[in-house]
Amino acid sequence: MRLTGKTAIVTGAGSGFGEGIARRFLEEGAQVFVVDINAEAAERVAAEHGGIAHTCDVSDGAQVDAMIAEAQARMGHVDILVNNAGVTHMPSLLEDVTEADFDRVFAINCKSVYLIARALVPQMKARGQGAILNVASTAGVSPRPRLNWYNASKGWMITATRTMAVELAPMGIRVNALNPVAGDTPLLKSFLGEDTPEMREKFLSTIPLGRFSTPQDLANAALYLCSDEAAMVTGVCMEVDDGRCI
Repeated sequence: MRLTGKTAIVTGAGSGFGEGIARRFLEEGAQVFVVDINAEAAERVAAEHGGIAHTCDVSDGAQVDAMIAEAQARMGHVDILVNNAGVTHMPSLLEDVTEADFDRVFAINCKSVYLIARALVPQMKARGQGAILNVASTAGVSPRPRLNWYNASKGWMITATRTMAVELAPMGIRVNALNPVAGDTPLLKSFLGEDTPEMREKFLSTIPLGRFSTPQDLANAALYLCSDEAAMVTGVCMEVDDGRCI
């Protein structure tokens, strides 16, 4: 029960890594605001694991402001924020990615981090404490071809994590990131282009330990970085990648 008495917001918590993180936080005693753009998915996770379901497009400033206000009203304050919501574009030559897809990737993967920080950080500063965890990717460390703009958005996330950590440390706020390798989640098909045994085998051949990451893998790492056990840890971008970035 390492998060007893803590409150948390997890975005993109309706499936995949976000669901795994929300579930683990709940198991460890936290009260969790389960946020997803898909209302049905958020409600399902909240019903199965506990927590408070909330629907939000995290790339929309007005919806983000409303989300933070609701979280504060329901939970009193927010100790932990996990910026997990993310999307990618289909594998493509960089010049063939549409402007709409480019804008969508950067709005959800990058702008949302700014919008949520703008709304939540003042509350954390006022309390003199807080833990923020950004879910980046090995794609921001060791980019894969044909995912150029997704790679770039995750590189942005890594830099944002480090600069947030430096600025917010004097206020008692820690900021870290996770760099997962691709997992067997709803986004996998978008990374592969087509989800076939052959494509999976080709992808796995580039990962030393030879398997995809799981929501549980990410949840374990997230639990450590967001708990008081990591009180001395900030600005870290932890690779949870089966050796992919070696």
